[in-house]
Amino acid sequence: MKNMHILASMIMMALISTAHAQDATREEKRVSDAADVVDQLTRIPEKSIPPSLLSRAYGVAVVPNVIRAAFGIGVSRGKGIIVVRQDDDSWSNPAFITMTSGSLGWQIGADSTDIILVFKTRKGIDSIANGKLTLGANASVAAGPVGRTTSAATDIRFQAEVYSYSRSRGLFAGVALEGAGVTMDRKANAAYYGSTSMTPEVIFASSPNIAPDTANTFVQILTAQTMRLPTQPGMQAGTTAAQDTAEERGEVRTFAMPGPGEPDDNGTE
Repeated sequence: MKNMHILASMIMMALISTAHAQDATREEKRVSDAADVVDQLTRIPEKSIPPSLLSRAYGVAVVPNVIRAAFGIGVSRGKGIIVVRQDDDSWSNPAFITMTSGSLGWQIGADSTDIILVFKTRKGIDSIANGKLTLGANASVAAGPVGRTTSAATDIRFQAEVYSYSRSRGLFAGVALEGAGVTMDRKANAAYYGSTSMTPEVIFASSPNIAPDTANTFVQILTAQTMRLPTQPGMQAGTTAAQDTAEERGEVRTFAMPGPGEPDDNGTE
């Protein structure tokens, strides 16, 4: 009888370990899918997120494969990751998020798309970490401009707190996400990092060494998108590409800081 109890305990432990391994695999796939989405930013520059906007980002969220279904009332839901910019201009480890939204009057049917949110300020990130961010209510959101040069003509000051994009068939486009809710996926964080104590604050502040390889891959790909941009206000980017625009080289400032000769928010230079 004692041996039977031991055997039963071993089987239970094996089942629990298998379940945890499957959870971790799902989270790793989510990070890998997000890395693929970011990697596509360079494929079609004229139909992608402006580098000048990414250079001003405090945080970036990527939600791959958002499922949208509608029959009179539309509902969408997706799971993704979010990273924030550190004091040394590097990107943090990813934390896991869930995004949901609903609307009236959508077409009948279902589809899948990728969503990217570019956060200009810390406000929206804090709302997610503390519970929930409702786009448009807790932070102003706008459909993001597309292309390397259109940003200067449409919204050079990037006044919104969050800019939203969707990707379908390889092309990025600004998308209206008013009312969408973004929450922290704490279960996924625990599964991916192997600890229930991994709060968003701990994840963002932790060394890259604690993260699985898929997290480092995502951060490296995102860094490759922004490494040629200024790392601090007043510094020029380390690029030698002659075709880069002046906005992408030296006049862009991170975190919405005004560039040389640009008026500040009070209208002074």
